[in-house]
Amino acid sequence: MLAHNDFIVFSKLMTIPKHPVTRGTKASLEFTRSAMASKLNWLRAGVLGANDGIMSTSGLILGVAASPGVTSATIVVAGVAAVVAGSISMAGGEYTSVSAQRDSEKAALQVEKQELFDNPEAELRELAWFYEQKGISPKLAIKVAEELTNKDALKAHAEAELGIDSEHHVSPIQAALSSFIAFALGGALPLLAVIGPWVEYRIHATVTSVVFALILTGYVGAKIGGAKTGKGILRNLVISLATMGVTYVIGHLVGTSVA
Repeated sequence: MLAHNDFIVFSKLMTIPKHPVTRGTKASLEFTRSAMASKLNWLRAGVLGANDGIMSTSGLILGVAASPGVTSATIVVAGVAAVVAGSISMAGGEYTSVSAQRDSEKAALQVEKQELFDNPEAELRELAWFYEQKGISPKLAIKVAEELTNKDALKAHAEAELGIDSEHHVSPIQAALSSFIAFALGGALPLLAVIGPWVEYRIHATVTSVVFALILTGYVGAKIGGAKTGKGILRNLVISLATMGVTYVIGHLVGTSVA
């Protein structure tokens, strides 16, 4: 998750001035943006998790609420079950996915480490070749490869060949916990709206609360991705409202036929 100072930097990155900046300032901003990339990925995952919680929980709640004669207790039970099951499912899936990613990274690093031990000269030429492909002259590429190898050979090869950081690996537990919390918070909103004292207007209250929440997640998601906020919000609303509409109609049809 992002610390307070990280959010300040993120806000600055999202409001870079439109007028020309000096080369040094531009380079500094690009470096800061690169350093924030991994943390922004966690924020993006949190936003998506919350959005999933809002959509799936509201869809299920409206599907059940649309059934003729359904009681408030039934809706509450269905909503709570949806939030709990969805949160656990999201956390479990994220834990499995991230664990597999971490294991593959470690396995690849172990192979690279063995290759560096068995044939360091060939690995040095290979590293230089990677930099040549980026447009660096052969003479300078071999010099860069030699200096990086002398400093940390495994780190240099991991970044150039594998695109991973040999010193930092993703945490399955952190990913699972973040997904669990994000989904639960997102799913709690439509649940709270539907169990309010406004029984006759519970569907209206749920839809209204969901729309406001989706506008927020759509806005934040678009900002993180650098896309236009209006387009991101509209896409988020259309997909989510369609989900709720379909489940409401199906819930009404099924409930009527069963009754």
